[in-house]
Amino acid sequence: MTLPPDLTDRSALLRNRARAMAAPAMFLQHEAVDEVKQRLEMVNRTFTSPAIVSGFPNYWADVIPGAHMCDDNDVLDLTPQAHDLVVHAMAMHWANDPVGQLVQARRALKPDGLFLGVMFGGQTLSELRLALAEAETAVTGGLSPRVAPMGEIRDLGALLQRAGFALPVADALTLSVSYATLPDLMRDLRAMGEANALAARNRRPLRRAVLEQTGEIYRRTFGVKGRLPATFELIVLTGWAPSDDQPQPLRPGSANTRLADALNTQELPLGEPGKPSRV
Repeated sequence: MTLPPDLTDRSALLRNRARAMAAPAMFLQHEAVDEVKQRLEMVNRTFTSPAIVSGFPNYWADVIPGAHMCDDNDVLDLTPQAHDLVVHAMAMHWANDPVGQLVQARRALKPDGLFLGVMFGGQTLSELRLALAEAETAVTGGLSPRVAPMGEIRDLGALLQRAGFALPVADALTLSVSYATLPDLMRDLRAMGEANALAARNRRPLRRAVLEQTGEIYRRTFGVKGRLPATFELIVLTGWAPSDDQPQPLRPGSANTRLADALNTQELPLGEPGKPSRV
């Protein structure tokens, strides 16, 4: 069987992250940290063997004291059934195999252990992607991979189920940041370690004509009061390692009370509008 090509150039990703540490702009990492802390405060449980998967361990090491820190490699350094909490922190959008990452995290959890994943979602940089695609097509007649593909919330929620998590939930937090110029936005992306690290990327620098056209399209289409808004969508995935003592869905047809009775309304059979059914 032929394996699919890698999505991410791992060497380029690590270089981007190392370069970002020289003058970091980690406000989105901080937003993710705050979100994870809030989620954990709502869970009535004390975690004794947590693990955190991150490309920026310095920003996550103090989130959960004593957590095992794990790089976001294709093969995660996680021992099966060793943890009661696994946090996958702002790295899965660069994963070559997101389902594989989720499966490894689920296997690392003890029964009834909690998984929390935070990553960029499909609405992230929607303005930049549209402007860049239009500009590059107009100037060069084609498109190059520039921004990592990011999953939509519905698809990512389905991945939790495929990975074998119980009680899966996916929800999103949308943040909007504004910039004076397009180079300011590009500078921040580099300072986040989120510059282009796609394996199929064009190795040549972005042509100046494409960059200028992108800025013009961006400002014309999305500009607000002289500034350029940039959308960042953070998707939070929550799931539990299966356990026999977890709540289980009821068997279909096992309800003791009809919904129509609870709503104080009449039940109508399908195919006979306006005619009440017999009770």
